Amino acid sequence: MSTKVALITGAGHRLGAATANRLMNAGWFVLIHVRSSRQAAQELLEQAEAQNNRKCGAILQADLTVDDQLKHLVDEVKNHALVKENGLSGLVHNASFYSQSIFEETSFETFRNLNRLHMEAPYYLTQQLLPELRSSRGSVVGIVDTSWGKAWEGLSHYTSSKAGLRQLMLNLAGELSPDVNVNCVAPGAIMAADWETEHFTKVLEKVPMGRSGQASDIASAVLHLLEASHLSGQVLHVDGGWSIEDA
Repeated sequence: MSTKVALITGAGHRLGAATANRLMNAGWFVLIHVRSSRQAAQELLEQAEAQNNRKCGAILQADLTVDDQLKHLVDEVKNHALVKENGLSGLVHNASFYSQSIFEETSFETFRNLNRLHMEAPYYLTQQLLPELRSSRGSVVGIVDTSWGKAWEGLSHYTSSKAGLRQLMLNLAGELSPDVNVNCVAPGAIMAADWETEHFTKVLEKVPMGRSGQASDIASAVLHLLEASHLSGQVLHVDGGWSIEDA
């Protein structure tokens, strides 16, 4: 039986770490990409291997906004023994940077780096790893955002680049069909940043389920999309019903 291999970007902490852990516990071999959270990723991997009593993954380090490092990451994935043997069954575009700043004070370089992280890196990784994805009839999942169609104060740089990722994933769902499935997960109120506590609380008042979600909810949604053979071009809102309340 072949081993299912997935690459998850930004998998050293928060939603990425939860997703990596969920996949490893489900029998996947996970290539855990990090930019700087190598120690956290090592602890995550060691815990998974102790729990499952097998080799569960490997850690790959790269800054996705730097071209040379992005290219090196692709080479590492392509040359990994399990990828050569089994192809790539899953590619999860999770790496992100989330901060608030008003438009007038947000530097162009900040905006450019978010576009590199949320759009250019997923574009390049998907394109370069397409042979490995096709060989295993793999799936791609982009972690997008529930901000689509809304205006959020101080987040123009973030929400616009996430919207670009969403559209990229939907386009690729059409272009890569039927060999590769492509979907999105749009998290709602989950794991608030320190600076958004007040806004987060107000959002929860509108969530029909009346509570925040958990990182494990996102992880389960990603696993479902990776393993569902007849789902493509979907944006799965994991938001406790917030999207219908705001409609």
